Amino acid sequence: MSLLELVGITKSFGAIHALEGVDLEVEAGEVVGLMGDNGAGKSTLMKIVAGNFLPTEGTIRIEGREVEFQKPVDARMAGIEIVYQDLALCDNLSAAANVFLGREEKKRIGPFAFIDHKSIFDRAAKIFAELKSETRPRDLVRQMSGGQRQAVAIARTRLSDPKLVLMDEPTAAISVRQVAEVLALIKRLGDSGHAVILVSHRMPDVFEVCDRVAVLRRGLKVADKSIAETSPEEVTGLITGAIEAA
Repeated sequence: MSLLELVGITKSFGAIHALEGVDLEVEAGEVVGLMGDNGAGKSTLMKIVAGNFLPTEGTIRIEGREVEFQKPVDARMAGIEIVYQDLALCDNLSAAANVFLGREEKKRIGPFAFIDHKSIFDRAAKIFAELKSETRPRDLVRQMSGGQRQAVAIARTRLSDPKLVLMDEPTAAISVRQVAEVLALIKRLGDSGHAVILVSHRMPDVFEVCDRVAVLRRGLKVADKSIAETSPEEVTGLITGAIEAA
């Protein structure tokens, strides 16, 4: 049984058809690359899975159970977390504060509730250690490298121990060394049993960490293949339309 199953997902914005009958399955512990040119429908599909959009048509199943996400919190309750390209971090806060933003742990003294800062810092440190990240809980986000910022965003998803993590262009606009750090984080997510959908334009990244690659073109899925059974040249052809389908 697949962790995530999308059947016939279609999304229209008036006369614009962003997605047309897309099917996709993701297994637990699997890292799936989602590729396509700008406007291919990648972000729309991810927003549907994350609960930002309702599909115009189609079915979403989580572990065989049909679900309908009216809002992002519904997807989170079903075990889905998303890391957006802009990361949505607060630069003036520490790494730990960003990880727990909106989900702060509290302690009570009589009728009063206070944020439990020690618990937050201790738990954040444990999560960063599990991710083998050099990020420290008390570091301010504005002083961090791109790779460390990604680590904070990924650590935030770990709070709910999600079944599926969606990642939108996590290696865009960061250095080569930081790319290696982020890819290692993605590998660890897969190795620990979390499924990952990686949206990326970077072919080397997809072929390094993904088990499968799905290609969208103009809202249609034109390929869904094991990494071992395809090549960067074939995927490039599928993205551009030089190859119709595979």
